[in-house]
Order: sequence, then C-alpha cells, then structure tokens
Amino acid sequence: MKKIISSVLLVAMLLALCLGAMTGCTKPGSKAVEFEMPEGGFDTTKEVEITFYHSMGAALQEILNTAIADFNEIYPNIKITHKSYGDYDGVRDQIKTEITVGGQPNLAYCYPDHVALYNVAGAVQTLDVLIESEYGYTQEQIDDFIPAYYNEGKAFGDGKMYSLPIAKSTEVLYYNKTFFEKHGLTVPTTWDEMEETCRKIKELEPTCIPLGYDSEANWFITMCEQYGSDYTSASGENFLFDNETNHNFIKRFRTWYQNKWVTTEALSGGYTSALFTGESSGGDTVSTRCYMCIGSSGGATYQQPNQTNGVFEFEVGITSIPQIDVENPKVISQGPSICIFKNEDPQEVLATWLFAKFLTTDVVFQGSISMNNGYVPVIKSVEDNPVYAEFLQTASTANIQAYVVKVGLEQADAYYVSPAFNGSSVARDQVGLLVQKCLVIEGSDVDAAIKKAFKEAVEECKYQSGQ
Repeated sequence: MKKIISSVLLVAMLLALCLGAMTGCTKPGSKAVEFEMPEGGFDTTKEVEITFYHSMGAALQEILNTAIADFNEIYPNIKITHKSYGDYDGVRDQIKTEITVGGQPNLAYCYPDHVALYNVAGAVQTLDVLIESEYGYTQEQIDDFIPAYYNEGKAFGDGKMYSLPIAKSTEVLYYNKTFFEKHGLTVPTTWDEMEETCRKIKELEPTCIPLGYDSEANWFITMCEQYGSDYTSASGENFLFDNETNHNFIKRFRTWYQNKWVTTEALSGGYTSALFTGESSGGDTVSTRCYMCIGSSGGATYQQPNQTNGVFEFEVGITSIPQIDVENPKVISQGPSICIFKNEDPQEVLATWLFAKFLTTDVVFQGSISMNNGYVPVIKSVEDNPVYAEFLQTASTANIQAYVVKVGLEQADAYYVSPAFNGSSVARDQVGLLVQKCLVIEGSDVDAAIKKAFKEAVEECKYQSGQ
C-alpha cells in the first residue's frame, strides 16, 4: 500500500508538471515549445530581456555584472536580469514551482539531477541546434573545454546536449605535509597505499583518526567508477549498485572504520575539515585529529590551518585522491552547469544562448570566478592568461585556493560524471546513507547484513522514484 500511494502521488506530480507545460504550449507566454532558428537569425535591432537564476554570493555577482557589461558591448540589445536563490537547491525549488505555469527563467544554474527533473515537463532546451548553428561554438572552442565538463551535458541517455559547464569543483586529498615530512610518510596514490598509510599514522598517533572523507555518496560513486562496477543507468534498470564488487569495497571500508582509521561527515557529526585543522566549527579545539582529508576543492579555505604570529600551524599538501588503477584515474566532477529553458520566442532563446556561450568561453570571466571562489575553470585556455598564470604560481598553504585549482587542472583527464535521470538524486542520497549504515554494522554475520542493506537501498530508490 505504501508503494502504491507513493506511485500515485508521483504520477499526480508529474501530471501536474506536464499539464502545466502543455497548457503553456497554447497560451500566451508559453515557455515549453520547440526551438526553430528564426529566419534572418538574431535580430540585433530588437531589445530582448532574459532572466538568469543562480546561487552566486555578492562577490561572484560583482564578477557576473562585469561580464554582463562586457557582453553588452557586443550585444547592447540584450538586457540581462539575474537573481540569486541562495544555493543550488534553492534555484531548483524555485524553478520547479515556476515550470508548472510556464514561468521559468531563460537560463539557470543546474546540476544534472535538476535537468532530469525539469525534463519531466519537457522544459529544457536541447542545445545541439544552437551549438551547430552560425552562432554556435567553433571546433576550437569545443576542444578548449575540459572534456568531462563538456560531456556532462550529454549524460541523459539520449545523446542530446542539455547543459553547459560554467564552473566546476572536484574532490582532492588534503594532507598535513608537516606531519608527513616529520615522520617520513609517503602520500598514498592508491587505496592499498592509503590503508598502509592509515595503519602507520595510527601507530604514531593512537588517538587520531588518520583519514576523514566528507561525502559518503561521493566515496561510494567514485569507487564504482574506479572499479568499473555498476552504479546507475539512465535507461532500462536504473539502480544497479547492488553487486558483489560494491559489497566488497564497502566491507573493506567498514574494517577501516572499525579500526578508527577513517570517519565521514555524517559519522563524525560535521565536515572532517574541522578534524584536519584541529578546530571545530564553533571555534573550539577538537580532541581528535585527522592528518588526511578528502573533500571538495570548493571548500579549500576550510582546510587551511590557523596562524600564530603569521605562521601557519602546519603546511598543507594537496593532491589527487587515491585510485584503484593509477593508469586509469577517476575523480568526480561537480559544480554548476547552466541550462536554457524553452520559450515561444526564438529570439529570446537565441539571446540566452549567446549569453551562455559568452560565459562559458570568456577567459576573463572564467578566470575571475576561479580566482575568487576556487572553482576550476571549464576551459583550458584560461591557463594561458598572464594574470591567471600568476595566480597559479602563488599556490601554497597561504593561497590554498590557487593550490587546489592547480591540482584540479592537473587531473582534468580523470573527471567523470554519473548518468542523470529522474531518480538519480534519490540514488545518490541512498548510497550515501548506505555507506553510513554499513560502516557501523556490528554482529557475527557482516556479509549478510551488508547484502541486506544494499537490497533495502535499491528498494528505497525504486519506492521514492515510483518504480
């Protein structure tokens, strides 16, 4: 009965979205219509106003305003209004509401899961026609993108392009370089080496937890990618992560947790950067330390230790996360992309595309966002900019944002993205909870308990997605 009720509610929600979109196809102001290139191309004599929803803070909005001014020197007839909704989920929730009445913006920050949700109502404009048009990217511009960032826009199972990368983050391994050098420790490059390093650190500092891993979901998904084992699929059977390979790596990491070699954000009660720097989020000194932390490149400043008389308490090292196969590295790609929404006015769609193209290819904008916030730029040519090159040369504990971006750029060929579909966000949530649940399993039959946890996680994915 519970599953039936859930399915009914889901169908009702989807019908509401789709009816809203279909109604919009016939009424004035409709947004959900297919784009056709207007005869004569873009009309530079007509003023066009487009709206852009994002989650930028004040500093990034200043950079955006400068980019808009630069863009308007090329296209003075395009007026751009933008608004921040606090965070990615805030943007998603606002648009989710507006789609039902055809009132969505022209352009928005998005994650692949958000695009999959918007596509339930068929609201997102595919970009292939625009990319291939006279107003599209040149081959040189396409080649300039970091491939995994660009290809994320095609991760929806039908081969079509739905989004463009605008600013990206990833995961890296932060380590206490001072501690490592003092004790002659080698920075681990594989998970086998990580196990040995954790063992050595625990022997040196019995009260510490050697490794903190902030995101349980990222850990699980990354291990699937590194092992080449199934996680999810955008077509056919969606939830594929209940398999022996995944059982085994979870069992291994459970042993690490039981040995107090590793902890996570949820299990430690907060981001493990606090354990790494030795300071809680409230400013108090923590009693348990980590000497390694795997976390987001976007949170690099939280990994920066305190200073005493202008001297950092320790030096931070940053490198790529451990791998199963160092010859075939896999590192998660995160951070916002942008998507364009359908509109009955092809001039609005074309104007939105021109602005999106500018943001994704302008070296000054891409470099400024990166230097301000620690994002990895999505185009490689930013590194050729003298100002940005000088920024990268300051990479150090003192300028930890430059340091983490430098590492992010060095591992550009290792990035991967997961399939996106209506339910992929549920899978991500459930595997994160699965890691938490399995690491703390007690009892005599651990294998059976892990198998049961995996089975229940898949069932919950299907239940929450109405399957």
